[in-house]
Amino acid sequence: MTTSRHTDSRADAAPLVVLRNVNKHFGALHVLQDIDLEIQQGEVVVLIGPSGSGKSTLCRTINRLETVDSGTITIDGRPLPAEGRELARLRAEVGMVFQSFNLFAHKTVLENVVLGQVKVRGIARDKAVATAKELLERVGVGAQAEKYPAQLSGGQQQRVAIARALAMNPKVMLFDEPTSALDPEMINEVLEVMRQLAADGMTMVVVTHEMGFARSAANRVLFMADGRIVEQNTPEAFFTAPRSERAKDFLSKILHH
Repeated sequence: MTTSRHTDSRADAAPLVVLRNVNKHFGALHVLQDIDLEIQQGEVVVLIGPSGSGKSTLCRTINRLETVDSGTITIDGRPLPAEGRELARLRAEVGMVFQSFNLFAHKTVLENVVLGQVKVRGIARDKAVATAKELLERVGVGAQAEKYPAQLSGGQQQRVAIARALAMNPKVMLFDEPTSALDPEMINEVLEVMRQLAADGMTMVVVTHEMGFARSAANRVLFMADGRIVEQNTPEAFFTAPRSERAKDFLSKILHH
C-alpha cells in the first residue's frame, strides 16, 4: 500500500511548517514539551499516541487556535501572527477540520463553502459559488448543496467541512480526529476523501486513531506521549519495528483488538 510518496525529493526545499522548541502548559500540566518539527510541502504527517499525549494541542498550535508559551512556529517562512487581520489571513492558509464539523447550521451546504471565500478571501460571489460546487462534487456531496447541515449524515457533514477548508486554497490542512465522532460505516467515506487529497499532494497534519489511514496515506508517523514526540518514522518502519517501549506498548494494545 505504500507508494513512491514516501521516497520523493522534497528534502531540498525549505520546510513549509516549522516548530522550534515549542512549549505549552495548561495550568500545571506541561502538554507540549520542547517540540521540534519540520513539515515539507506535500507531506502527510500523522500524529498518533495515547489520549492526553498532546496530539490535538500540537495540531491546534499550527493555526494558533492554541497559543504557545515559548518557542516559534513559522508557516512558509513567516512566524504566526498574534491576532487581528493577519491571523485571519493565516487561518485562511491553514485549513482546519475538526471532529465536530463546525458547520453553520442556519446556512445551506453551498453557503457554508461560499462564505469564507467571499468574506475572508474577497473572492467574487459567482466565482466562489463555482468553486464551492466543484469542491462539493470532488468530496462526493454535490447533490446536497441546497440542504442544511442537519439534513446530512455525519460523514456527509464532515466532507462538507473538508470542502469548506479546501475552498480557501490552503497551504496546509490540519485534521483533528476528523472521524472520531462518526459512525463506523461513515469513517471510510471521509478517510477516502483524505486519501485522495494526500495523493493530490496536499500538505496535511492528521491527528487520528485510524491506523489503516496512517499506514496507507502518511509519509511520516509521529508517535506522541506525555507531551513529547517520542518517535517518528515512515509508516512501514514504525508499524513493523517501533523503536521505543512506549510505542511498542501502544501498538500492542491497539493492533490486537
